[in-house]
Amino acid sequence: MTPLVPAYGEASLADLSASLLAVLGVESGDGANPLGLAPAQRVLVFLVDGLGAELLLTYPARAPFLAARLGRVLTAGFPATTATSLGTLGTGLPPGEHGMLGYQVAVPGRDYLFNCLRWDGPGGPIPPEEWQPTPTVFERAAAAGVAVSYVGPASFEGTGFNEAVYRGVRFVGADEIDDRIEGVRRALAEPRAHVTVYYGDLDSAGHQHGWGSHAWLDQLARVDRMAERLAGLLPPGSAMYVTADHGMINATRRIDVDAVPALREGVALLGGEARARHVYAAPGAAGAVLETWRDLLAGKAWVVSREEAVASGWFGPRVRDEWLPRIGDVIAVPSGDAVITASVTEPKESSFIGYHGSLTPEEQYVPMLEVSTR
Repeated sequence: MTPLVPAYGEASLADLSASLLAVLGVESGDGANPLGLAPAQRVLVFLVDGLGAELLLTYPARAPFLAARLGRVLTAGFPATTATSLGTLGTGLPPGEHGMLGYQVAVPGRDYLFNCLRWDGPGGPIPPEEWQPTPTVFERAAAAGVAVSYVGPASFEGTGFNEAVYRGVRFVGADEIDDRIEGVRRALAEPRAHVTVYYGDLDSAGHQHGWGSHAWLDQLARVDRMAERLAGLLPPGSAMYVTADHGMINATRRIDVDAVPALREGVALLGGEARARHVYAAPGAAGAVLETWRDLLAGKAWVVSREEAVASGWFGPRVRDEWLPRIGDVIAVPSGDAVITASVTEPKESSFIGYHGSLTPEEQYVPMLEVSTR
């Protein structure tokens, strides 16, 4: 089995965002519309956290509306995790360009990890425009006269993470599905609109109970009904796109770094997450750490150096020089259903059943469903 390298420039989440600007007639610099989407006056993006295309195909009867419309699929990008994928959707660029390179990554020049999703670390929060300085697609659309809205949980408003990836939106806080439907209806009343509505409970059910569990299937059915209701809101000349930030696997084997002393030897910081580890070595120890991790995880994970990951295009065609230190000296990416946990330092995450982040079809492939009233 070989890593599924994301199809940057052809069929990735970055290409969806770039194409949506073109759909709305917003100049994208090079005029790119890599997905070849037709023009529309309004676009609605229904972003379902954790809705992998492979997962949806496994249970079409639980999501008949979505399954009947699943045409093409996209690749999430690496790592296949919310912080990175939403950075990609928010900028229209691969991770190597926008710098949101994982769930938790090292802060260059400082000896600590920064959690890009929770937006915290031992050194405190970092200004969002400093950590992710690229103008967002929402800022660009708003500057072109498009009414840009984001409808999601009220607790997300004003967070560092949202300011990093959703700068430029009009935030509509809505916790219940009915309230989100109403928020979308109002946002779509604008003559030119770019609306994003987020749903995160499918991902939560997968982490806690595993994808395919009763709790997860109940959430999948709820997502399907919500998608059908949203499609019914579309005014003439509109298009809805349903996609996700990543898929998921259920763990069958756990490799606990905190229970294997050799995996901690020479390691200064253990970042990333269980399916996509950034391993930061102590000074002078990178070579030894790489060799040890490769030996101990042979057949269970792809273990490469920073330079190898960048050269292989995992983070995109290019990684900006200033982002390179955010990447681990060693990258360890489980290839099957194994996870690399840290039971002492990450007790909550180590107890999950469902995980994501890796370069497998189950985690990389996300749907790109279109419903149009053009």
